[in-house]
Amino acid sequence: MIGQEKWQGSPSFRLSGEQEELVKWARGFAEKEIRPVASEYDEREEFPMEVFQKAADVGLTSYACPEEYGGGGLTSVMAACLIGEELFWGCAGIATSLSAIGLAGLPIYYMGAEDQKERWLSYLCDPKKPRLGAMALTEPEAGSDVNAMKTRAVRDGDEWVLNGRKCFITNGGIADLYVVFARTDPEGGYQGVSAFIVPGDAQGLSAGKKERKMGIRASHTGDVILEEVRVPADHLLGGENLAFFGAMKMLEYSRPAVAAAAVGVARAAYEYALDYAKQRVQFGRPIFKNQSISFLLAEMRTKIDAARLLTWRAAELADRGESCAVEGSMAKAFAAETAMEVTTHAVQILGGYGYMRDYPVEKWMRDAKILSIYEGTTQIQKKVIAAGL
Repeated sequence: MIGQEKWQGSPSFRLSGEQEELVKWARGFAEKEIRPVASEYDEREEFPMEVFQKAADVGLTSYACPEEYGGGGLTSVMAACLIGEELFWGCAGIATSLSAIGLAGLPIYYMGAEDQKERWLSYLCDPKKPRLGAMALTEPEAGSDVNAMKTRAVRDGDEWVLNGRKCFITNGGIADLYVVFARTDPEGGYQGVSAFIVPGDAQGLSAGKKERKMGIRASHTGDVILEEVRVPADHLLGGENLAFFGAMKMLEYSRPAVAAAAVGVARAAYEYALDYAKQRVQFGRPIFKNQSISFLLAEMRTKIDAARLLTWRAAELADRGESCAVEGSMAKAFAAETAMEVTTHAVQILGGYGYMRDYPVEKWMRDAKILSIYEGTTQIQKKVIAAGL
């Protein structure tokens, strides 16, 4: 496992001492605070506020924010991948909830002016009151197709007025701060979209339906309704009509972290299936002794390692300031599909027990599916990869 074995790594295939400490930090929290309550929150489909508070207390919700804004200063994409793999190994739903600050913080960090960063990142990272963020991009008729976005923002003097509906929003309806994407030029296509910082208590902003999901049930997903929501002109983020390009750059750097999340889920299922195969006796010997099972586990381990190495390559490129658009999409697409495949195999290895909710592999299988959908479907990733060929 990460931090214990030396087969993973960067160009030297070896983590630095500081990186290993990050892994131990995140893994320790996942073992102590996440794993013991994961099934409970999944069953109740409830946001884990107590776990969120504990994570905030030790800096796991704000680690990626620069120190000058109150964060931990671990701004590298590689750090996010190392920490994310461990937290998602603990529970994908809870780990999604722990990324609450980043959901609004990332677009502000990548797209915001310095005064916006000072004000709003500090607000999100306030140690006395950890806050939830949300990024409101997806709409009922405009998922990956930003050009079909219907939410509108119209300038009215020193204010912008927003109207529309967003769906499938993590922390939607309960967030303290939103970054909302809206069309400011009806005829502008991709170049007619802007982003706005919207406080959660803004008049006219309300919660819509809370979704009941297949997996990641511990995270809150819901609609956000915007009815004549007014925000000051200085809440425009990144310039008028420029949000699409900012969002693409942000997603380019966030996709390796999603790939790392998929590695974490896959690793959890693989480790459990391996232990089970060594202990489960059928026909007088452990089922691991059956070639069909041992070869399956060998394939699972190989693909997990391959997914991790793709992820780390993309993260390294991002940390060098180079484009990782193609490499990040390759990592996310491969890792997400690997997570689905590995968790499915884990259920198969456990047989009937794997199908039962008393065992965790069925949860990991349910959780894995979203990783090939959010932050750009696998098909969208392939489109990005093909464009770069």
